[in-house]
Amino acid sequence: NNFLFSSYLYFLETIFEFGNETDFKDCLRFFYNEKPPTGLVPNSNVKEYQHICQRYKNDSRFATLYHKKSRTPLFSAYILSPSDVPRPDDPWMYEPQVGNKHSVLDDYKNSGFTRGHLAPSSHQNTKEDKEATFTLTNIVPQKEESNSGPWKTWEEKVRKSFKNYCKGEMYVITGVIPYESNTPLINGRVAVPEYIWSAYCCPKYFFPAYGAVGRNDPNSNDKIVREMPLENLESVLKKRMNRKGDGKNASLCN
Repeated sequence: NNFLFSSYLYFLETIFEFGNETDFKDCLRFFYNEKPPTGLVPNSNVKEYQHICQRYKNDSRFATLYHKKSRTPLFSAYILSPSDVPRPDDPWMYEPQVGNKHSVLDDYKNSGFTRGHLAPSSHQNTKEDKEATFTLTNIVPQKEESNSGPWKTWEEKVRKSFKNYCKGEMYVITGVIPYESNTPLINGRVAVPEYIWSAYCCPKYFFPAYGAVGRNDPNSNDKIVREMPLENLESVLKKRMNRKGDGKNASLCN
């Protein structure tokens, strides 16, 4: 009932600390030069989005830009620090900060989509870091064959690049490209993104910055995650999401 659900949310809030716009500065460290990417949000719809400093057990873990209307994140950003700590047993967390503008687990039942992490637990270090990724403001509806197939392969490739080539911090941003029209919804509530993209760079070591983008359309047979130089991905985002500006202020990793 509503009382039990409200009590459950209160309990979760005591464990998972929800930042607001003013304390998002605590999560700027997850962006290279502490500068989040610009131009991804249409000016006319800016009030539909909310910055979330994803805090868990007294520490900031990663950063998210959340779209309340679609009930999905637009992107999550983090510093990659993988380890052999086992994946948690799906301790999914709700977030009172976005009120009724979040998805719920029932939205995904029999939907044909999996709960796709933008900040994956496999890229995190400690048990607490991994647990923090299991918040419903960090997931999007993702095709099952993509989540367990080419995107899993991409995430592992990024891990290997970090291990073999990056001697400093690796910054990662993973996000979505919404449909331009006729957006599919699961359970009539949660928007399915048309594409999922990711970008990473290791600025203190001269290793090229790369990006990738994959189709997430349920009616498409395209299962390939296409890797590309970062500037090519930025061109894709500029075209599809009307990114403004150029140079460092518009770059994902510059």
